[in-house]
This record gives sequence, structure tokens and C-alpha cells, in this order.
Amino acid sequence: MNFLAHAYLSYHQPSITVGNMIADFVKGKHWMEYDADIQQGIRLHRLIDAFTDTHPATLEAKKFFQPGCGKYSAVFIDIVYDHFLANDLSRFPGDSLASFAQEVYMVLQARHHLLPAGFQEVFKYMREQNWLYGYRLNDGMYKTFSGIVRRSRYLEVSADVPFAAFEENYDALSASYQIFFPDLVTFVQNVPPDLTSL
Repeated sequence: MNFLAHAYLSYHQPSITVGNMIADFVKGKHWMEYDADIQQGIRLHRLIDAFTDTHPATLEAKKFFQPGCGKYSAVFIDIVYDHFLANDLSRFPGDSLASFAQEVYMVLQARHHLLPAGFQEVFKYMREQNWLYGYRLNDGMYKTFSGIVRRSRYLEVSADVPFAAFEENYDALSASYQIFFPDLVTFVQNVPPDLTSL
């Protein structure tokens, strides 16, 4: 769900960006139906997810959401990381987040015919509501949390519950991001260029 991080870690490579953004909507072996560069993005996305889910800072941060959100805690942490990335001026100085978001939307729109149907629907709202920039704002975070709650089959709480955990533990979550994200960047930078063997 952390679309901004996946886009950022594609490093302006269009095919990698597409694969990285659509990976959660490509089930089973359908990833093999895409061109090699998009396959690379899909595989990279999955490596990023595995690294994120097992990182000690993530495991610690999830504890803030587990009382109210249970197994969905990891989903909310993904969004929280995107919030801190969006506000990380070492990654997005000045107005660069706004231009980066538009760049990503243009890359995806130009390859719209390649996007899985499920992601096409998501992308429609992502672009219209400017999700990638919206992660910077608390209002955008609340809307994102609301969307997760609305689509979740087994999460029987309002968005107020995870949003309260976000606000009440803001500094601790920020500290988790500061530990985690540099490690993730180093991990991605050391992933071998050819992921097809992984």
C-alpha cells in the first residue's frame, strides 16, 4: 500500500515504476506475462515488502496499531512510512514532491493499457485525488486510513482508531521511519540488477 515509497525507490525508471506500482494487483504467475523490465519492478516491489515487514523498526512501530487494528497494523505502517517520506526534505526538498507525483501519474497514464484492471481503478482515484502528495498532509492520511477501513473485510473499527494511534505516537513513528528508511534505501541500492534469478 505504500505507493509513494515504491515509486520513489523506482528511481525514475518508467518500467520499474510500473512494475513496482502494480505488483499487489498481479497475482500468481501473471507477472511473467509482462516485459522483462516490468517484471523487474514487480520483483523489486516484493523484495521491498519482505524487507519492510521484517525490519525491527517496523515490528516495533506495528505495536502502536495492533490493539485496535490487529493484522491490519502492517498496512497502516506502510501508509505512515509514506507520510514521513513525503515530509522528508532530504528526499523531497521544496516543491519536488508535487512534481514527482505528477511524473509518476504521467508514467502510469502512458502505460495505462498495461495496468491490471484492479489497479486501473485504484489509479483513477490516485490521480484524481493526488494520493502521492496527499500522504504529506494529515487530512490526506485520514482519508487514506478511511479508504483502508472501508475496503477491509475484517477490520471493524472506524478510521478514528488508527488515526488516533498515528497522532498519539507521531514522534515514535517518526523515529521508526528515520531508522528504517535509510536501511531500505541501502537494501534497494544493493539489489542485483537482474532480479529474474531471485
